[in-house]
Amino acid sequence: MKKLFLLILTSALAITSASAQKDADAKVILNKLSKQYRSYDAIKTDFNLTIDNQQAGIQEKQTGTLIARSKTNKYKVTLYAAAQAKPTLTQEIISDGKSQWTFLKDANEVQLSDADNSDEGFNPAQIFTMYEKGYKYLYTGQQKIAGKVYQVVDLTPEDSKKSFFKVRLMIDKVKNQLYSAQIFDKNGGRLNYTLRTFTPNFKAPETTFAFDKKSHPGVEVVDLR
Repeated sequence: MKKLFLLILTSALAITSASAQKDADAKVILNKLSKQYRSYDAIKTDFNLTIDNQQAGIQEKQTGTLIARSKTNKYKVTLYAAAQAKPTLTQEIISDGKSQWTFLKDANEVQLSDADNSDEGFNPAQIFTMYEKGYKYLYTGQQKIAGKVYQVVDLTPEDSKKSFFKVRLMIDKVKNQLYSAQIFDKNGGRLNYTLRTFTPNFKAPETTFAFDKKSHPGVEVVDLR
């Protein structure tokens, strides 16, 4: 979050007090969201993904599904080409908490690597709790969309070396559910995840979180471990 330059001490005190209050509000909202999410064994959500970078002339839209079990860092992300009349699978990212498989449909290739469960790693299972480590957060108010009220919280990474400088979360005030997450890239790009559905306590067998080579005939396995 960009620091504000204050001209006089009284203004500084007023703004500092307001910011502290907003930070406290953000913490209450995020803690409530995290507590509810952690109470579920597993969740499933369908989402829209928009990638927009006007400077680079990039604008892409995809749809996807996330199944996650946060307690064990297990997840499965399935991405589809949204431009098709019938959604076509393009990529899958699967982790059992120890290994990660990245399946590329066009190449019929799966890349096998060790799961990265660190704070720096890509871990969709922690999307609802990512704020807990390495982020500052600020409540910026409410937005009303299609009759629903959303609480807006901005996350700023404490590590300035990250490729993005802000994540904006919109949380359904009534349902206490994440509605969208917008990532602001330092190169001018924006990635926006909007949740279409949310299924708590989704019944996901353990086979969900492992790549099934038998169901992908002829797939090439590239071991990167």
